[in-house]
This record gives sequence, C-alpha cells and structure tokens, in this order.
Amino acid sequence: MSIVFDWANLVSDRLAGRGIPAADVEGPLADRFRAAMEDVRAWRSEGRLGFLDLPDDDALPAEVRARVADWTADVDDVLIVGIGGSALGAVVLRDALGGVRWNASDIDRNRRPRVHVLDNPDPDTVRGLLRDLDPDRTAVNVVSKSGSTAETMALFLVVRAWLESEGVAGDVRRRLLFTTDPERGALRPMAEAEGIAALPIPPDVGGRFSVLSAVGLVPATLVGADPAELLRGAADMRDRSLGDDLARNPAGLFATLLHALDVDHGRAIHVLMPYADRLRSMALWFQQLWAESLGKDGRGPTPLPALGAVDQHAQVQLFMEGPHDKAVVFVSAPFDADVPVPFGSRDPAALAYLADRGLGELLDAERRATMEALRTRERPSASLELGGIDAYHLGALFMLLEVATVVGGALYGVDPLDQPGVEQGKIFTYGLMGRDGFDPPAFPPPDEHRRVGLGD
Repeated sequence: MSIVFDWANLVSDRLAGRGIPAADVEGPLADRFRAAMEDVRAWRSEGRLGFLDLPDDDALPAEVRARVADWTADVDDVLIVGIGGSALGAVVLRDALGGVRWNASDIDRNRRPRVHVLDNPDPDTVRGLLRDLDPDRTAVNVVSKSGSTAETMALFLVVRAWLESEGVAGDVRRRLLFTTDPERGALRPMAEAEGIAALPIPPDVGGRFSVLSAVGLVPATLVGADPAELLRGAADMRDRSLGDDLARNPAGLFATLLHALDVDHGRAIHVLMPYADRLRSMALWFQQLWAESLGKDGRGPTPLPALGAVDQHAQVQLFMEGPHDKAVVFVSAPFDADVPVPFGSRDPAALAYLADRGLGELLDAERRATMEALRTRERPSASLELGGIDAYHLGALFMLLEVATVVGGALYGVDPLDQPGVEQGKIFTYGLMGRDGFDPPAFPPPDEHRRVGLGD
C-alpha cells in the first residue's frame, strides 16, 4: 500500500533551466515550508483544522454502516442531495470504489442500491431523474452542514414532496437521512422534531474538507467499501504530512513546489490529470478544493481538471505548445485487470504492434509518453502514483490534497478555510428569491445596444 509523489520533472536540470533549481528544495523552499507549517499548527491549535482529526473517530465507521443498513433496507436507489463539498466527494467515492458503471451494472452492484448525486437545481435533470425512480424503493441523504444552502434545500423540498405525493408506503421519514451539524442549522431541529435519522458533520470541519466525515463515509459504504479503511489511509497520510522535513513530506512537497512554480516561475495553472476513468471525478473534487481555498485577495492558482488519455486529444496540445503557465500532475494506479487487444491475420499490419498488448498497458504508455513529451518541451510535470484504487488509497489521497491545501494557504498568505467570494453571490441570490432580510442587487439598466444574437 503506497502513494508516491514523484516531482523529478519539476526540477531545472530536467527542464533545461525552466524548472525549480534543485538546491532550492533544500534551501529557500524548505524555509518557506517550515514557516508555512507554523501557520498550519496555529490554525490547528485554534480548532480550525478539524478534518485532521476525522481519522481518529473509531466509532464512526460502525455507526455509518449500521445507519446505512437500516436506512437502505429494501431500497433500489439512493439520492444524495448536496452541492460543492457535500456532493463532489460522493461522486469520487461512488466512481472510484464502485466503478463508473455502478448505476448501470446489476452485476457490479451485487444487489446494492444505485447512487445518484443531485447537486445542481436544473429542473430538467431533477424531473427526469424522479420520473425514472420508484419512490417506494428510494432513500434520500440530504447533506448540508448549515441546512441553509439554497440549492440543496430547494432540492430537498422537491424530493420530499415527490415522496409524499407519490403515496410512499409507510412513513416518508424513514426514507430520509440528514448529514448535518450536530447541533446547529435548519436540518438538525427538523431531524429531532420529526424523528429523521441524522449523522454529524463536526463543527470544525468545513464543507470542502468534509469528505472523510460521514459526508463521504455514507457513499463509500453504499458501494460496499469499508469506511474504516478510508480513515486508516487518511490517518497514515496525515501522520506522514505534518512534519517539518520538506523532503519527506508528500503533501508539503505538493504544495510548496506548485506554489513556487506559480509565484517564482509563472506557472499559475495547476492541472490534475488522472489516467483512470474511476479517478476522473477526483480532478473535479480537487478543482473545488484548490480554487475555493486559495483563490483570494488577488492571489492563488487556477486548478484545471483533465483526463488521460482523452485530453491528449484535446488539452495536451495547449499544455505542450501554449503559454508556459502550467504545471501538470498526473495520477495513476494499477487496474484491477487488463483487457487484451486481439489481433488476427485479417487485421492491418500497421496494427500489429498492438498484438498481445492490453488496454491498461496502452493507457499507461500514453501517460508515460505524455510526461516525457512535456519534459522535452520544458514543461514541468509531476506524478501521484497510487498503489491501488481502493478505500485505503482514496483516504490517503484525500488527506494528502487537503493538507497540501492548507499548507498552500499559508504559503500564499490567505485563509484557506473561508470563501468570502462565494458569499456575495449567495446574498444576491437570497435577495432575488425574496428571502427576508436580503435585498436583491441593483443591476445596471439594460443596454439593448450591447445585446446581439439570432432572432428578435
């Protein structure tokens, strides 16, 4: 069991001088990192980094397993209703641990329920999904720490009304599970007053850092993974990633080297590029984590998701010959089994090189070739190599990226735990929707001379 962060192709001597000088890693960058860790320790002592303590909750996996077993008895489908950090991690865990065909394959599921994540309040999507589900065979997990997120609560009210209007056999409340703050917010008193089952999100754990709480343990359990293994991997990575020795700290190196590439070398776009369909959604989870945590006060990198080998036929042209403003981090893991490529006498001789090869072998060759092609063009890249796609390695990877994010916040001089830029949009939305105490924005007057299109 392992995760290796290989950063050799970020260094100048591999990139004709366009990378990080090797001596800096043991010199000024090590000093930067130690100073950043002082901030991280201060944040932890202030009780702001509760995600670091999540792996120590030995009782939570058993509680989640028991709650999920009771709540999903005789259920074919589960709806997870949330947005942002309350939804993206669930998609990662379903796809990575259950497989991207989880909802399509009865064989892969082995009689476990399909898992659907409702995040965007798109009426066409919601209407279509509810039309396809049997309310008598559906359970709903509403995930919101505050219980006030407009999108999530609107979706919850729609789904609850759907359950009630369809005349669900028995008590609708037994179909619901809330994952929310243990004491505060709109969902907790509703759960207590109506007898709805609930699991806690610790008060000191922010939404985008909550995947190792019940927020993520529920979907992991739904697809048959062991939530305790998720926490074990996270604990091992946490213990490796809190020391001051930069050379031995994978999360510290991830944050410090990407920060240096940005502020010292103009590489402000950070690409996370998995080479496995099961890890595709991890790049989207990272995008939110990196962007919402570090993009503040006119500073911060821009995360960009990609997928190998698909984006070799799309974005890699830009990575290879576009502006020198990107650093690419490849993510790879062994496949459960390879698929051999058949070749026979009727097939063109030009394809003979594929004979007796495998699809996984081809995909890994694509990854290694792309890394080397980038290097020869003096484009920095690194790799995260997982020992497997399982609960242990997913837990470790989540923790590595979360620790790297708070270290990155300290390096950039921003608070990685708030999101003030998101709040203004929420306030304007409340005003437009007529919530008491909130005024709608004063839009500029319409200017018909600046509108153009097809039709009247």
